[in-house]
Amino acid sequence: MPESVAAETRNSRALAALRIAVGLFFLNFGEYKVFGTQFTLHGGFQFWISKFLSEGGAYPFMAPILRGFVLTHATPIAFLVAYGELAIGLALVLGILVRLASLCGLIYMLTLLFSSDYPGSAAPFWQYFGASLSHSVLALCFAVFLFGRSDAVWSLPAWRAQNQSRS
Repeated sequence: MPESVAAETRNSRALAALRIAVGLFFLNFGEYKVFGTQFTLHGGFQFWISKFLSEGGAYPFMAPILRGFVLTHATPIAFLVAYGELAIGLALVLGILVRLASLCGLIYMLTLLFSSDYPGSAAPFWQYFGASLSHSVLALCFAVFLFGRSDAVWSLPAWRAQNQSRS
């Protein structure tokens, strides 16, 4: 029994460490977008969407959405992206609302994958996976956080529960 408890503790800590690391990435991504104005107010967001479209990175079904909806509502969506990344990062680092943050992060990563990782219609099947590594790996992390218990240790709820049990 003690070995299984130790393994469970190691697994919980490893999952929590991954959650915190991904959260730190998203804090970094969101911080420069929220506290700077280049991305949100001075065309940074539009630059990236236009680049995805002009370089053929968008999957064919996403191109009309990017042109017709995303670019026409670029500033509000840029703020949604900036504050969304910051919120996901905070939630993951602190271990609060992890499942909600992970669901949002998973949807966001899939949106980015389909907006920027298209390898082309003539690409062999395996290249779809290679082209998507920058987003699919994070999407898998979010899926694990969504279905696992990455907030079981090293989180505010776990800390709070531990302190309440001592009282």
